[in-house]
Amino acid sequence: MCGRYAASFAPDDLVDDFEIDVDRTDERSRSVLVNPQDPPAGTPDWNMAPTKQAPVVLTRTPRDQPDADPQRQLRLLTWGLVPSWAKDTKVGLRMINARAETLLDKSAYAKAALARRCLVPADGWYEWQASPTATDSKGKPRKQPFYIHRADDEPTAFAGVYEFWRDKSLPDDDPNAWLVSYAIVTTAAEPGLDRIHDRQPLVLDKDRWSDWLDLATTDPDAVRALLEPEPAGRFEAWPVGKAVGSGRNNGAELIAPAPADQLDGVVDPMTGEVLQP
Repeated sequence: MCGRYAASFAPDDLVDDFEIDVDRTDERSRSVLVNPQDPPAGTPDWNMAPTKQAPVVLTRTPRDQPDADPQRQLRLLTWGLVPSWAKDTKVGLRMINARAETLLDKSAYAKAALARRCLVPADGWYEWQASPTATDSKGKPRKQPFYIHRADDEPTAFAGVYEFWRDKSLPDDDPNAWLVSYAIVTTAAEPGLDRIHDRQPLVLDKDRWSDWLDLATTDPDAVRALLEPEPAGRFEAWPVGKAVGSGRNNGAELIAPAPADQLDGVVDPMTGEVLQP
């Protein structure tokens, strides 16, 4: 699964890399957070967590120009997909990831997979490895966070799907009447990364972005073909400190390699060696 990722950029930084036609991140949209987002939505965030709003790339036809060409837009969407039929927004907490293998079969994701696909820009993501040898104070396998990112430093884009949810208790002109939320598509972890966790985000190379965002691609078999994983070997990973486990922590220090004396029972993802402090 993917439960945390780093997004250390401002919207302006994404316009060129993702060939954005319209930056709409300054538009107000409904949030599910009780307290103000910290860091604020649309600013660099090294510890992006579910329920936060994050920059997402999608393709839409302008509402006031139905005959116009679709635009590639940058918007702030809430992480944790809320289906249109949900009774409330709480279901989004359980729907931060969508498995590629069942994306077109699950009612919560199927329609979005055909009509509302998006790209989720990121620097990289965090994953927790359960140690095969070391235990914590409760006797459970010790968990070590890792940071994983593209080794070639190319822009990273997770495949995603998004959905609209209408709060029927509010009038149409209320800015909070609509919630727009997304889920990250995950796939089986590639060799090496599977020593950290058995799942990883589906990271699309740039030559597949347009196909993923294409509104004309609505055939299930065509979408299923887009879900094929890229060749292995694009990523590097290293263990990081446990501070990333708290949403209150943020900053570039979260991706700094953890000191060797903190790596009790950690498995090296490239060699399979069990490390000792």
